[in-house]
Amino acid sequence: MKRSPELLRLADSVLLPGFEGRTPPDWLRRRLGEGLAGVVFFSRNVGTPSQLAELTAALRAERPDLVVGIDEETGDVTRLEAHTGSSRPGNYALGVVDDVSLTEEIARGLGADLAAAGINVDFAPAADVNSNPGNPVIGLRSFGADPALVARHTAAWVRGLQAAAVAACAKHFPGHGDTAVDSHHGLPGVAATLEQLHEVELLPFRAAIAEGVRMIMTGHLLVGAYDSEFPATLSPRILTGLLRDELGFDGVTITDAVEMAAVTERYGIGGGSARAIAAGADLICVGGENSDDAVVVTIREAIADAVTGGLLPEERLAEAARRVAELTVWTGSGPSAPVTSTSAGHPASAVRAAHGAAGLAAARRAIRVTRRAGVLPLVTAPHVAELSPQMNLAIDKDMPWGVGEPLSKLLPGTTVVRLDQESAGTSLDQAVLVPAADRPLVVVVRDAHRHAWQMAALDRLLGARPDGIVVEMGLPGRTDLGAVHIATHGAARVCGQAAAETLTGHLEAEI
Repeated sequence: MKRSPELLRLADSVLLPGFEGRTPPDWLRRRLGEGLAGVVFFSRNVGTPSQLAELTAALRAERPDLVVGIDEETGDVTRLEAHTGSSRPGNYALGVVDDVSLTEEIARGLGADLAAAGINVDFAPAADVNSNPGNPVIGLRSFGADPALVARHTAAWVRGLQAAAVAACAKHFPGHGDTAVDSHHGLPGVAATLEQLHEVELLPFRAAIAEGVRMIMTGHLLVGAYDSEFPATLSPRILTGLLRDELGFDGVTITDAVEMAAVTERYGIGGGSARAIAAGADLICVGGENSDDAVVVTIREAIADAVTGGLLPEERLAEAARRVAELTVWTGSGPSAPVTSTSAGHPASAVRAAHGAAGLAAARRAIRVTRRAGVLPLVTAPHVAELSPQMNLAIDKDMPWGVGEPLSKLLPGTTVVRLDQESAGTSLDQAVLVPAADRPLVVVVRDAHRHAWQMAALDRLLGARPDGIVVEMGLPGRTDLGAVHIATHGAARVCGQAAAETLTGHLEAEI
């Protein structure tokens, strides 16, 4: 059968692509005018708040009711503040504090910022239970390893974000926490039994659904207890049988980035997209690494061909388009204001400042200190060595992080060196021990327990300098390292600030 213009338009209405640049390319303007569902923003699209508001206004000039999504988890995974580091700590830090009112406040402030920029969907919160500490892609993106804790903070995040008429999106269904493979690069397996899934992985998603979450994102996961053949994104048993029929979710289901290897290695980007819609997904997210018109054409034609070929019932495609349209109606019913507006009589700049203060306060509360040995507070400018591992693709590689910069403002004269795996293997003495010979030594790590080279570097440095201070800005696997061990539970800008305050005695952290 021939691809009719009507069928192609229907296929367009379930696509959410990314694009390059901070102004809309011509192809995107044209596609939006023809019925494309909307767009997803990445850090490459984001500059200042006013630029972002102008960008969304230009897109809405082509289609007023479009979906504008962004992957803004705060903390380590930020798009709004990828160039500066996040002014809000991430999920794990909030879970450590375990104050649901604080989590709701942080999410509400984020929702206000997103709404002011014209963004109506946020791909957050991560509702994954981080039950595998070696997980290469979730880690600090989770609220923690306790399902009940993750559930209550997931619900609080949904409440806060959706109070600003920004749709929350719980992810990565049915739970990416107990995996050992990054789905950007391969297909992770979830070995849990049905009983374990309902007691652990599914508990936060139930909480999100009960709270009225508007969107759920699928994980590219092989969940053998439900489907041993297809990953969740492509599985009718999981997206329809479990999510819709069993859990009762009636909102929009969106795929994780469909170009990820867990899908494309077997089905291709077009075939995977068509199978996802057939399985029960309503929106296809694409464009993190494939962001041009040719990709959109490939996917829309594959979806249309799946209808004409009998793989995808047209009524299923129409149902997906209807759910997306209903979502835009909901987001349009709540508060929305340009970035220059005021809130409750206060200038937008003051509102943003208040949100930033809440983020720093939360980061301070998340600090944990162990093994104090009389070396704090620092009164002499230290030498700081920051050991920088390769991060997963969800985290912008150029996002600033660390303790050195904020510490140098509190203790002028602080020196900083950053080492990767290669340089740490060859330069520890000259880059770290020699410059720190007559001053305090601070070693900053991220997920040290997951990287043998970081642990080897710590062994060498602390062996030579037992008075060395360790600042862990990832998941704290060991807290018995160094004369003092400081866990920030995140590498957001405010986490670095809170650690610097702790090092200099400006912050009395929990011991």
